[in-house]
Amino acid sequence: MRDDQGAGPFRNAHQDIESSRLAPDTPQVRSPAYRLAFADPDFLCRDALRPVRLQLELLKPQLEMDEHGIETTVVMFGGARIPAPVPSPGCTAPGTTLPDMSRYYEEARLFARTVTERSVTTGCTRDVVVTGGGPGVMEAGNRGAAEAGGCSIGLNIVLPHEHIPNAYITPELCFNFHYFAIRKMHFLLRAKVIAVFPGGFGTLDELFESLTLIQTGRMEQVPVLLFGEAFWREVVNWEALAAAGTIAPEDLDLFRFVETAGEALAIIDGWDVRGKRSDIPGR
Repeated sequence: MRDDQGAGPFRNAHQDIESSRLAPDTPQVRSPAYRLAFADPDFLCRDALRPVRLQLELLKPQLEMDEHGIETTVVMFGGARIPAPVPSPGCTAPGTTLPDMSRYYEEARLFARTVTERSVTTGCTRDVVVTGGGPGVMEAGNRGAAEAGGCSIGLNIVLPHEHIPNAYITPELCFNFHYFAIRKMHFLLRAKVIAVFPGGFGTLDELFESLTLIQTGRMEQVPVLLFGEAFWREVVNWEALAAAGTIAPEDLDLFRFVETAGEALAIIDGWDVRGKRSDIPGR
């Protein structure tokens, strides 16, 4: 991140942090009260400082992406447990489901690679792949982008169990979050496309929040592409929601089912031609 703290007539904040560390070792200097507020982790982690932490988590990735010139993104949601294909069939247990879903790993990888090949022509500022930064479909997305010679973003989050960013994220665009809400906001702030692959609770949460924002007109309508129609129809009875009246029949047009990267790209390329819904308030 660009360091502009020395701009203007005032002393650089980094210099004051270093000066504080050189102070004599006295009871007063050792007291937590003496620490500079912005360099005091214990102070910043107080409950009363939660609004400040929320703001910092919003600002840091925002400023970093601005400085890298990121204008629009292609968001990829999907399960962390979906594995890459195993070369030898003998390595998977008979009757298991997840290994059978490895085709979505490959489709996500191909989709990200193709999207990024186009993004590279813009200098990697438009339609940059962004994932949750973990394994499974997320790894496939960042991997495909890396194979295309482009950059990609990873929005990681601290979890109770170990979570390590996958090795394919562009290091300068690999972020870590404490707050799920701010992380999800960053997923959508620059979103031009939302591609959703099979996944679990987290994927469902991200999908339905995106659909709700579009449905209510709080977010511009963008292509929402659900990879794997059979999976999504088994997991969610979409038509039952419309039949019950809990959503409008036309809300089923807010997303499209696709099976392949090629189908997804065809919808993206024809999006402006096909047009967007005009019945959303404020359109």
